[in-house]
Amino acid sequence: MEIVDLPVIVTGAASGLGAATARHLAERGARVVLMDRDIAGARVAAEIVGQLQLIDVTDEASVLSAVAAAVDWFGPPRALVHCAGVVHAETTLGRGRRHGSAAFAQVCDVNLTGSFTMAAAVAEAMAKGAPDADGGRGAIVLTASVAGFEGQRGQAAYAASKAGVAGLVLPLARDLARDGIRVNAIAPGLFRTPMLESLGEETCATLARDVVFPPRLGEPTEFAHAAAFLIENRYVNGTTLRLDGGIRLP
Repeated sequence: MEIVDLPVIVTGAASGLGAATARHLAERGARVVLMDRDIAGARVAAEIVGQLQLIDVTDEASVLSAVAAAVDWFGPPRALVHCAGVVHAETTLGRGRRHGSAAFAQVCDVNLTGSFTMAAAVAEAMAKGAPDADGGRGAIVLTASVAGFEGQRGQAAYAASKAGVAGLVLPLARDLARDGIRVNAIAPGLFRTPMLESLGEETCATLARDVVFPPRLGEPTEFAHAAAFLIENRYVNGTTLRLDGGIRLP
C-alpha cells in the first residue's frame, strides 16, 4: 500500500516508538490519528502530525469509541501500528515477597489483551473499506519484543505478554485473510526510548555492547521505518520481524 494519503492509527503515540512512527508516517503523507492514554504527551505530538484521540486499551468501550472517532475523521483505517504497552520488572520470588497474580494480569491486560482488542476493533472498521487491486483492505502491525523469545530475570509478566503478542500474529492473519487484512508484528530489541534512557547513559552503553551489529541501541526512527515497510509490502503477512541488531539474550 502507498503511504501517501493513507488513513493510519498509531497507538502509544505520545512518546518513544509510537511517536516516531506517527511522525514518520505523517512526513510521508499519511493521515494519522495518534492514540494514547497520556493525553498531554499525545497533544504535543498531535500538533505536529495529526489528529489526537484519548484511549485506554484495557477498556473495550474506550477502544471502540476511539476507533469510531478515527472513522469519523478519515473513513475506514487502512493501517494500524499498535505500540501501546507497559513494562514491569519483578522476580517470581524476591525481597520476601511473591510476584502477585494481579500485577501479572495487569501487564498481560495491557500488552496482550489490549493488542487483541485493538486489532479486532480496527479490523472490523477496515473490513468496511473498499478493497484494492489485490483485494487488500489494510495492514495491522503489533509490537512484540525480543523478551518474548528470550525473557530475562524479572520479566515473567512482560515476556509472557509479548510472547503472546507474537503468538497472536499468525492466527489473526489467517482469521482476517478473507477480509483482505494482513497482520504482522515487530519484536524490537534494545531501543533508545525514554524508558530505557531513564536507566542512565552508562547502563545504556553497557546494554549496547551486547548488540551484534551495529553495537548501539536502536533508534525509534528505525522502528518507524520497519513499520512503514510492513504496511507497504503486501506480501509480508503472518510474521514477527525481529528488529534487534542481531542480539540474542542469554
